[in-house]
Amino acid sequence: MRHFDLAIIGTGSGNSILTKEFDGWDVAIVERGKFGGTCMNVGCIPTKMYVYAADVAETIRGASRYGIDGTVDKVRWTDIRDRIFGRIDPIAVAGERYRTEDNPNVTVYKGQCRFVGPKRLDTGTGETITADRFVLAAGARPNVPPDVSLAGVDFHTSDTVMRLDTLPPRMVILGGGYVATEFAHVFSALGVQVSIVARGDALLRHHDETVSQRFTALARDRWDMHLGQVPARVQRVGPEVVVTLPDGTTVAGEELLVAVGRAPNGDLIDATATGVAMHPDGRVVVDEFQRTAVDGILALGDICSPFQLKHVANHEARVVRHNLLHPDAPVAADHRFVPSAVFTDPQLASVGLTEAECRAAGLDYAVAVQDYATVAYGWALEDTTGFCKVLAERGTGRLLGAHVMGPQAPTVVQPLIQAMSFGLGATDMAVGQYWIHPSLPEVVENALLALDL
Repeated sequence: MRHFDLAIIGTGSGNSILTKEFDGWDVAIVERGKFGGTCMNVGCIPTKMYVYAADVAETIRGASRYGIDGTVDKVRWTDIRDRIFGRIDPIAVAGERYRTEDNPNVTVYKGQCRFVGPKRLDTGTGETITADRFVLAAGARPNVPPDVSLAGVDFHTSDTVMRLDTLPPRMVILGGGYVATEFAHVFSALGVQVSIVARGDALLRHHDETVSQRFTALARDRWDMHLGQVPARVQRVGPEVVVTLPDGTTVAGEELLVAVGRAPNGDLIDATATGVAMHPDGRVVVDEFQRTAVDGILALGDICSPFQLKHVANHEARVVRHNLLHPDAPVAADHRFVPSAVFTDPQLASVGLTEAECRAAGLDYAVAVQDYATVAYGWALEDTTGFCKVLAERGTGRLLGAHVMGPQAPTVVQPLIQAMSFGLGATDMAVGQYWIHPSLPEVVENALLALDL
């Protein structure tokens, strides 16, 4: 049985741990799929490349409001798909080749691994290994509810839907979160009739209430919406997948996309067999230093994080790297102000507390909502739905949360993330710097100035 100094399970952010400081270590990497993890292969990067194509199509359709007439004459789906994966797939292959051929101290195992005892791992290749230290970075996978998995119908998840051979005329999407709304934008913009079935009474209901309510209202005008519904039956009838709702209503499409959340992969690797504790929701339990309760076993990313965001996994990978190299002087992960974005239409971005969370915490807070339409660049965009919402503590001006809906929302919110991270108050942020005019960030400036502190 071969023994290693370090074994890393997963090649998403886990793969980035190995810098030159580890050249003298004997390292094993275990990966069941393609190198690069969720973000590279089935998540952030390919989806945003699809989103950009969808944004271009929608821009053309809406160009008449700027005095430019244009039509989308044809969507070449396979050209869009092949442009994306023609770039991504070679990167995954090159990443694996780099580790297997150019890193003599690294041994790569390709298989579904499982712990079979304390610090003892069946690599899924017929070989079992041990190691002094393990990093659990095996990510997460799409949830599939039993009413679909047991129905005997073919369906897609975010792992598979981007590689369709043809665009269907209609698609049914189960789910109302960020994965569902991003793909609803992509496919509807490219000409697919989209129906959404979601158990919540609003889309993106974990976001701030103003964002969720306004986005849901816009979505009703764009997609066939069935909210507050859980499928009673899912079946294939000829070329259609038919979803029957509890009230007898049926929703049909040629393709079914299941986008109801993601499950951490701790169970797939039998993490408890090595003594690692698990949260009830399946996440591996870690402390602020990304350490599990087992000495020498650390974890990062979707397998342990409640955020399931690539930028969080990257941050945690840097923490894990340091703590592997300097176990007697560990650093803690900083999860105080974790931002997120949803690349649907309109785009959304947020950081910090929602208004509901401020109320629940009993905070004395001020809130201001500034529309894109009130700033000059909003006029240029002819935008009528975008806004920036900021929340700050009365008296101190401490920024509590920020939520943006509209064009380039992830870029617009970034100055607020920086301000919160470095302790800059709302008033100082608003008046202590120049704001380029005319630009979209002026909506942030005006929102800050509107706060009654």
